Amino acid sequence: MTFTVITILLGCLSVMAVRGRQGPWPPGAPAARPRLVVAGGTYEGSHGYPSDEYVVQERLIAAADGGGGTQFGHTAAALTLGAVVVARPQYGDRSEKGIDECAQAAHRAVRTAALRNSAMSGLTSTLDVVVLDAGENPCLRFAHVGDGAIWHCAKGGRPRPLTTLHSSEDGSSLRGIGLMPELSPELGTVALQPGDRIAIVTDGAMRTLGASRLTELFTDGASPAACLDGLYDEMAAAEPKEDATIIIADFVTV
Repeated sequence: MTFTVITILLGCLSVMAVRGRQGPWPPGAPAARPRLVVAGGTYEGSHGYPSDEYVVQERLIAAADGGGGTQFGHTAAALTLGAVVVARPQYGDRSEKGIDECAQAAHRAVRTAALRNSAMSGLTSTLDVVVLDAGENPCLRFAHVGDGAIWHCAKGGRPRPLTTLHSSEDGSSLRGIGLMPELSPELGTVALQPGDRIAIVTDGAMRTLGASRLTELFTDGASPAACLDGLYDEMAAAEPKEDATIIIADFVTV
């Protein structure tokens, strides 16, 4: 059994190696293409109820923080990101309309689940999603709902938030996936240059470290992976009660 599995795996690796050498790339074309180099993770909160989820694909990054009751937080986040993945905004309309449709699909998925099960009537989630459009003029499209945050750090510059908090002073959500009959996400587009950095954080990270400290860590010159390690070290010292998700992506072209 083990020998059979190993043989199959070696065969797959051989096929991938051949295709890598003899693929359909035209002569002289570069081996690399514009992409996001990403490091991300969720620091689990101490209260024991998971609420955060995230997904990373080649040109798509999304994070969700579920609410609507501790036992259903994970469900809301999973439904939200499942709908995002199915919507495939990185392959559709390359405009803010395209990423708005993605957020609306997530909204419908969560709201439908809540309406079908009275026990989950308060089901809701945040959503932060970014899509890389790596054309002649590379840019990042984004949609934001809730109290997470998306940051942009131009190479050599200071991070600036691309989004605003959708929550009141007491922490209650003003906008949420599945929360109200109609969804009005915050949408935007930002041009990218090689070396620019994008960061997505859920409110657990914001509350634990604060915007000022996050800004310092995002700009210390470290790689995404090294930056994430530093953030995790500080999370461990702070011991947040709720989940804290941080995703760091550098835009590269070589």
